[in-house]
Amino acid sequence: MNTAFLRWVELDRSGLPAQPEYPFDLPVLHQLERLAFHPKVTYLIGENGIGKSTLMEALAVACGFNPEGGGRNLQFATRATHSELHAHLRLARGVRTPRDGYFFRAESYYNVATRIDELDAEPSFGAPIRNAYGGRSLHEMSHGESFFATFMHRFGGRGLYLLDEPEAALSPLRQMAMLSQVHELVRRHSQFVIATHSPILMAYPDAAIYTLSPEGIVQTPWEETEHYVITKQFLNHTDRMLGELLQDE
Repeated sequence: MNTAFLRWVELDRSGLPAQPEYPFDLPVLHQLERLAFHPKVTYLIGENGIGKSTLMEALAVACGFNPEGGGRNLQFATRATHSELHAHLRLARGVRTPRDGYFFRAESYYNVATRIDELDAEPSFGAPIRNAYGGRSLHEMSHGESFFATFMHRFGGRGLYLLDEPEAALSPLRQMAMLSQVHELVRRHSQFVIATHSPILMAYPDAAIYTLSPEGIVQTPWEETEHYVITKQFLNHTDRMLGELLQDE
C-alpha cells in the first residue's frame, strides 16, 4: 500500500455531535472505522441512499478538491450544500505526491462545465481551459460526450482521481472504453476511488470492491456483488424475470 497516494481513511468519532444529524446519521457512517484503499482502484458500491456520494464528497474536500467537482485549481461555489463530514475524516497519505488530480461528480458536472466556459470568456494570457478537455466547450457536447472527453483528455496520469457515478451518461460501449482508460492511467501510476452502480466499470481485476450497507462495509468479489448477480440473472433468465416483474395483479 506504500505506492498509493491515499492509504486509508477513518472517521474521527471524538468530535461527532451527541445527537446525530445529517450526514452523521447516514447508514454507511455507523460502520465506518478505517477503510483501506487499493493502490490502483477502489470501488464503493451499495444501494441508493446509503451515503456513497456523501462519503465521496467528503473525501474529495478533505483531499483539497471543490465539492462540486473539477481539479484542485477549479474553486467555485454554485451553492454551498456540502456537509461538514470532511472535517471529521482522517486520511493517511502515501509517500508519493500526485502530479494530477480530479474529482468527477456526475450530479454537478453541469456546474463545472459552466464555470470552465466562464473562465475561458475572461481575458487571459494562458491557454483556454477547454483545451485540456479536447478543445471544445463541454456544453457543446452531449452529456455523455462531455463525460467521456474529461476521462480521455483531462486525466493526465500520475493522478488521484475520485469519481462519483461516472457511468451516469455513458453507454455500455463507452463504459468499456472508460475501463480501458482506467487501466491506461493505472499503468501511468494513477490511483482511483470510484463510486458506481455499473458492473462493467467495477470489473477491473486488480482492485478492491467495498459493499456499503447498514450492516457494515464488506470487501466483495466482483462476481458476488449484487450488481453482477442481478444483471447476470436478468440476462440469463429474461423471460422468467420479466414475467415476475410485469405480471398483472
